[in-house]
Amino acid sequence: MKFIDTIKNIWKIEELKNRILVTLGLLLVYRFGAQVVLPGVDASELANLGTQTQDGLLGLLNAFTGGAFANASVFALGIMPYISASIVVQLMGIAIPYLQKLQKEGESGRKKINQITRWLTIAITLVQGPGYIYNLFATLPSQAFIIPNQTVFVVSSVIIISTGCVFAMWLGEKITDKGIGNGISLLIMVGIIATLPQSFVQNFSSRVSGDGGGMIMVLIELVIWFVIILASVLLVMAVRQIPVQYARRTAGGGYEKNVFGSRQYIPLKLNASGVMPIIFAQAIMFVPSAVAGLSDSETSQTIKAAFSDMFGLWYNLLFALLIIVFTYFYTAITVPTNKMADDLKRSGGFIPGIRPGSETSEYLDKIMSQITLPGSIFLALVAIFPAIAVKLLNVQQGWALFFGGTSLLIMVGVAIDTMQQVNSYLLNRHYDGLMKTGKNRKAVA
Repeated sequence: MKFIDTIKNIWKIEELKNRILVTLGLLLVYRFGAQVVLPGVDASELANLGTQTQDGLLGLLNAFTGGAFANASVFALGIMPYISASIVVQLMGIAIPYLQKLQKEGESGRKKINQITRWLTIAITLVQGPGYIYNLFATLPSQAFIIPNQTVFVVSSVIIISTGCVFAMWLGEKITDKGIGNGISLLIMVGIIATLPQSFVQNFSSRVSGDGGGMIMVLIELVIWFVIILASVLLVMAVRQIPVQYARRTAGGGYEKNVFGSRQYIPLKLNASGVMPIIFAQAIMFVPSAVAGLSDSETSQTIKAAFSDMFGLWYNLLFALLIIVFTYFYTAITVPTNKMADDLKRSGGFIPGIRPGSETSEYLDKIMSQITLPGSIFLALVAIFPAIAVKLLNVQQGWALFFGGTSLLIMVGVAIDTMQQVNSYLLNRHYDGLMKTGKNRKAVA
């Protein structure tokens, strides 16, 4: 079988095998930490916390942390403070000259920005940690707390939770450096996958009992689920090909065209930003209800109720708008059209009918804007589909999170990115990749 042969080929590449084993080992450590309950909390008294995180925004946060939030775990905040810090730093990079300068300094600048992000992550955990602890006091019965001194418990727990978040951040960075793929995204994906079986079982039980619709509705839901997965894969992988020709300078000072024979192409992705706009937008969506909750006025409570319901109209309208905005923002900072145009010019390349240099950059920027609009709208529609599934199909909220939305798009996007990483290793060693069938390739002398 081709798949078995591909797995054997993966195992033959020592570096790739070691990276996969390191990745699996670090992910196992992360999943183990998600089950370790905070010292001073009775694990048998967490039922109320589990009920609180069955649906809504807390349910999504619990899914992102792989159940650590509902377990009162040392990893209760997961990697979300790091995501929030990354958003703040990238947004500040638009307005703060120092950060703009660091962004242009290459690898050294990237390291300094990463260090700033780490310190900001710690600051965010020191703010979110006490909020989580006081939520435990409000949710759990008094007998759930073993340490009688409340001050000691709060201080020690905040330190432990903050350390847990920093450790999770370190795990993600080590997976990126020593493992395979984007470590932070992998941690989120593994957390989401961990909650999928339980969500499906709960939805299955509700369908086959009472007036839920029985197995027919379960099959219909699975069909729709696979269609959404396929649509998500197409969204992640769709590209527009821009034709490019190459030329070299002749002795007379002109250019000799098509020296490489057939025309080549620049692939521009329909969704060049991947799942990052979803993650950014989702992190922002926690803000309105949190800010509104600081006031007891009737208007504030109305806003809090509207933006605490992640399946409600106003929540999803704002969520979709933020996804579109962040798609443009993230595409702008990750697709350097100026650099692409300069590289083409230096290599003697040009787009037919477009002058090399600034005109090429403007043309590529125009094309990116044109294809980003439908890509961002499609991304937003897939992201809000869980609300449609709840309202129209009466799908259980926990299972609905996997009908498109943040959870499914992160799973699909990270899975494809990881497969492409493995694929590149295989192709570099003259093997067929995961996305290609056939016999092993032979090295070209």
